[in-house]
Amino acid sequence: MKKEILINSTEYERRVAILEDDLLVELQVERPDSDRMVGDIYKGIIRTVLPGMQAAFVDIGLPRAAYLHSSDIGKDYAASYDHDSEEEAPAEIIRKRRREKIEAVLKKNQEILVQVIKEPISTKGPRISSEISIPGRYTVLVPDDDHIRMSKKITNWSERRRLKKVAAPVRPEGFGLIIRTEAEGKQERELRADIKRGLKLWSKLKKKADSSPAPALIHKEADMVVSMIRDVFTDDIERVFIDNKADYKQVISFTRQVMPHLKDRVELYKGTQPLFDMYDLETEIDRMMDNKVWIHKGAYLIIDQTEAMVTIDVNTGRYVGTKDQETTIFKTNIDAAREIARQIRLRDIGGLIVCDFIDMYSRENRRKLYEEFQRFFKPDRAKGAINPVTEFGLVEMTRERVRPSHLQALSDPCPTCGGRGRIVSKETMATKIERWFLRAKAAGKFHNFNLVVSPHLAEAMIDNEANRIARVMKIHKFKINVVRDTTISVQEYRVYDAETNEDITEKYLA
Repeated sequence: MKKEILINSTEYERRVAILEDDLLVELQVERPDSDRMVGDIYKGIIRTVLPGMQAAFVDIGLPRAAYLHSSDIGKDYAASYDHDSEEEAPAEIIRKRRREKIEAVLKKNQEILVQVIKEPISTKGPRISSEISIPGRYTVLVPDDDHIRMSKKITNWSERRRLKKVAAPVRPEGFGLIIRTEAEGKQERELRADIKRGLKLWSKLKKKADSSPAPALIHKEADMVVSMIRDVFTDDIERVFIDNKADYKQVISFTRQVMPHLKDRVELYKGTQPLFDMYDLETEIDRMMDNKVWIHKGAYLIIDQTEAMVTIDVNTGRYVGTKDQETTIFKTNIDAAREIARQIRLRDIGGLIVCDFIDMYSRENRRKLYEEFQRFFKPDRAKGAINPVTEFGLVEMTRERVRPSHLQALSDPCPTCGGRGRIVSKETMATKIERWFLRAKAAGKFHNFNLVVSPHLAEAMIDNEANRIARVMKIHKFKINVVRDTTISVQEYRVYDAETNEDITEKYLA
């Protein structure tokens, strides 16, 4: 598979695109007004401990307090357990963690060193952990720990054993180690150099933490370009194209220190055509805002994102196939699974996701679809879990969410519909206005009105044969002057007393 990384920078935005076989599969965007926080380390102050939620709110110097759950508090008693998986722990360790009450560990006004593990999303502040980690190219240092863990993406058991054997003698005293996927095939010398850089950084930030009054930012994670190069630039990346000289020099400096054998694959783009235009990416990026995604021969996806979950519906559309119905549906579902995996990675969708595939009668086809769906997600860097296909064609899955999706980050809620995606019909609004005047009639206080509405709503109420406003005036003996206002939403209206020009809309709302 051909893989490339493209880095585009302007004065107000930096973007990193990952391509697989010339197809955009991942996009990261950084803007000055939306600084990335994941990985940042703060010295904070516990402001509130909530035993009922087993959580605490921590002041780290931001407008919104950070959220610390009891499951994100480092435990000394878990440090002595040496296991191979980043995720797994024996049942007795898990039970012990659950028994440890947060009120027994944290107290109000206590100072604590924490790291951001999830960006602020919507009205929620950042999520933090007191288990600090210092990421390197091949390893992650975990202070106040003494176990060695292995990336679950290293699936070869002989390689896992070899890496554990290599890592054991180089693990610093008082530190745990997580062996990253990029360490596969690496030797002790490379791991030792990586750990040395992590120890140097930890020493520096520890001194700053000891001398800084809380709340304070202790360490800022590497910027998006360097962190992406550190995490993504592996031997299977054929080329890194950069269109900005400053970014190019930064990447060259980093690769020279950490991965010199890949330095020659970094190129400075000097073409006159914009870099992303040359790869025809701008159109693809614009399509990320669409909820309809075409797949193959007329089939398509409908992607709906809400605050609680994301639903993805598969439709055959105009595709009728050439063989029997079951075969047609199976082929459509496989194509849809491939595109769903790409869209989820591309749009950086996280949380709970429900995919509604087309119903299949064959259990064997449902099993094949599940296995293929899992395979399509193997390149995904985010952690996730996928459940088998149900008899109704549903697949429930979760995906790690550390920051808002691109839809949330790159767009604003519709000022008319409030983010629902639909607005109240003109017929419904006209009926609401008629009810308003019915209440005004019951009150009997006003008789002469100015009704301010959008031109579209005015058209529905008076510019037709029914002329609903004329009917209201006739029934209630009112005088109503309709004012067309292009600045008002079709979902709004204002009513004024024509004699005093007082806004009386709120007086007779339901």
